[in-house]
Amino acid sequence: MASSGGDDQVPPGGPLTFSTRVIDAGSTIMQRRLPVKQMNCHVSTFAIYGSDMSRQIETHHYVHRVSDEFLQCAVYASDRSDAPLIGIEYVISDRLYESLPQDEQKLWHSHAYEVKSGSWAYPRLPEVVAAPELKNMAKTYGKFWCTWQIDRGDKLPMGAPELMMSPQGAGQGVLRPELVKKRDEKYNISTDELKHKRAEIAEPEWINPMADYWKQHGKCFVLDIMTVEMNRNAQFP
Repeated sequence: MASSGGDDQVPPGGPLTFSTRVIDAGSTIMQRRLPVKQMNCHVSTFAIYGSDMSRQIETHHYVHRVSDEFLQCAVYASDRSDAPLIGIEYVISDRLYESLPQDEQKLWHSHAYEVKSGSWAYPRLPEVVAAPELKNMAKTYGKFWCTWQIDRGDKLPMGAPELMMSPQGAGQGVLRPELVKKRDEKYNISTDELKHKRAEIAEPEWINPMADYWKQHGKCFVLDIMTVEMNRNAQFP
């Protein structure tokens, strides 16, 4: 039976040995690990498989703010110390999104509904502290590739990455209530209450119709892996 999320996922392989613990301890003391230390924010939210929108998962984003207009997130299945790393999401401002070619814009999703509905939450962070960030996030777009489909029971990352969609207020984008309820009980929050508190967050003046492509066109994008001849002299622009 497929796993419903990351909380019951058992990491593959045997337990850590003494020698690997020594290496890890030494690395912690002697190495700088600067990129990892920039992940200062934890977001609890949800994602939907673009190729099969009946599959919805809880996700945990650990956010590195590269600039005010660009975030990069390591996405985990839970907030446990042994949580599987299941993907990566890039988040950009509306200004940067509008600069992308249309074929690229099709791969991104909007965040306005996700934020205003309360789906996008900052565990243990008071809403009043998160308010300025929420106003900015409502105007952003994200591109999320899932590399480990643990919800179907995969014990290791298998196959091609899947492009993920954000929750929406209609059709196949509506989240299952039991999925939201489980998250809310874990963090002692209420998604409905967050939605009420965020009612005054301004809607973006315009959400580009190339984003959330499935809503407008009823189609998704998938990757296929195939064997091709190697081109050792490929020319790139």
